[in-house]
Amino acid sequence: MNHDATEPTEAHYELVVSVDARRSGQYDDVDKQRMRARIYRVLETAFTHAAVPPDALHTEDRGDGVLLAVQGRIAADRMLGLWLIEVHEKLRDENRGLRVPLGLRIGMHVGPVRHDDRGISGRAVDLACRLADSPLARQLLDAEDADLVLVTSSSLYEDVVRSGGKFIEPERYAPARLELKEGEVTAWFHLPGRPAPRIPEAAPAPAEEPHPAEEPSAGGPAASSTGGQAGTRYTVHGDMSEHHDNVYHQPVHIGRISGRDTEQRKG
Repeated sequence: MNHDATEPTEAHYELVVSVDARRSGQYDDVDKQRMRARIYRVLETAFTHAAVPPDALHTEDRGDGVLLAVQGRIAADRMLGLWLIEVHEKLRDENRGLRVPLGLRIGMHVGPVRHDDRGISGRAVDLACRLADSPLARQLLDAEDADLVLVTSSSLYEDVVRSGGKFIEPERYAPARLELKEGEVTAWFHLPGRPAPRIPEAAPAPAEEPHPAEEPSAGGPAASSTGGQAGTRYTVHGDMSEHHDNVYHQPVHIGRISGRDTEQRKG
């Protein structure tokens, strides 16, 4: 069923998961296809082992990653606990013997999500994507020589992670302040299987570069993040729903629709 473009769809409160591959632009066409196959094997294996059924998922292919929305009937602590453990273990298995191991950045946030014939949208989607694509997530993944970094929103950390639970260890998360165009938020960073990461000092911007507030608006307003140490800032350009340095640079509103979404719209 096609929706009138002017008629907003009903929002569902769901867990949004943005999964991005590390330095995907460095893969050639053949290796990129293999990389994509590995990502899907990792995610699908983890969903199976965590007993998350396909009809509870919405999936959009992002070329160099995957955008997911998980129905509220699936407990968020299962995703942050068992599912994340399974992702990490399967990723390590896939990386054995690889000359260039696959690295994943995962952003998570819970909030209202709107579904239509082309995909999902909403501020919750924007934030999850921004967290996964943050420069600090990229930096930690490389600096720690890790396979996986998880970044959660402050609300998800406070509501789920802080209380702990099976396979959830809040003491292994570290916070950093992120300044987005809508204002400052706190994000929590976690490297599965490791102690809480140390939030590094960001390199200062060259003197000849303009201040983030003075950046031209062509690529969208500039945003920066302040880490755990005073004066630490990470600058990101573009709107929250765009992924720079990735294959796709379009707003989060693409990809295939799961059977669950189609059935819901028919109902």
